Formats: sequence, C-alpha cells, structure tokens
Amino acid sequence: MQESIINNLKSNIMAFFKRVQKRINNLWYPQSVTVGKPVSTREIADELSFVSTVTRGDTYAVMENLGQVLSKYMSNGRTVKIDGVGTFYYTATAAKRGVKTAEEVTATLINGVRVRFLPEVARSSNNQVITRSMVSDKVVWEEWGKSAGPAGS
Repeated sequence: MQESIINNLKSNIMAFFKRVQKRINNLWYPQSVTVGKPVSTREIADELSFVSTVTRGDTYAVMENLGQVLSKYMSNGRTVKIDGVGTFYYTATAAKRGVKTAEEVTATLINGVRVRFLPEVARSSNNQVITRSMVSDKVVWEEWGKSAGPAGS
C-alpha cells in the first residue's frame, strides 16, 4: 500500500472534465468531474501517517474528532484557520427574504446554518495570489471518457 501512496505523490495529479452546454446562454463550458467513491478517512490517515511521523491510528483518531472540535469553536462564533488547509466558519440562512426594519430582525428568522470554507492562499506584497495550498500546480486536465480513465481502467 505504501508503494501506491509513493507513486501517487510523485506523479502529476489527473483531474477530469466534461463538456456541458449551459441553458442560460447555450454556450459550452468545461465542468469538473469527480470520479469514484469519496476518499475515506482511513485512506487520508494512511497517507498522512506516511508523510509524517504520526501513526495511522493516531492520525485517524484526530481526524475522527476534527468535525466535533471545529463545530465547538464555530458554534461560539469563531472562525477556525488550519494552516495549510484554510478557514472554516458558519453562515446563517434566513427563513424569509427580509424584513422592513432593523427592529424586526430576530434569531427566529434564521432557519439554517452552513459551513463555509476558504482555502488558504499566500499573497505577494502587491496582494497577488502566489500559492493556493489545496490546488496543486501539477494538475493535468483530461476530458472524461477520452482516455484510459483513472488507474488505467
């Protein structure tokens, strides 16, 4: 298993797209395609343990509790910034389109909470984005169905 992890880390990252025509303007655009089932927590723990000095079990235990810890801080009105990943925070959704006066605004208008995520970026002195931690510069886009597919299938 470690050999496949090593090979994945060394190679370019393959991403797939398909051609989609938008109804709003009848123009064609590339749209990203996700492939297969989601990567599991155990798979992530395996890879993290391989690239660090932490055991798979310890990594899995931390990851399993991460959502609960993020929720605790965000429920208290805090944003959570994880170095190398990004920032998580809550936003509220309202039950109605709005009310006419500020005095009418109450918590009863809130009907949902969403978790928002902003990937970490590094900026130069003139505020230009120079790196985005979760977007590899080695991504190779290939049209879905026009190649051998993932893992040579």
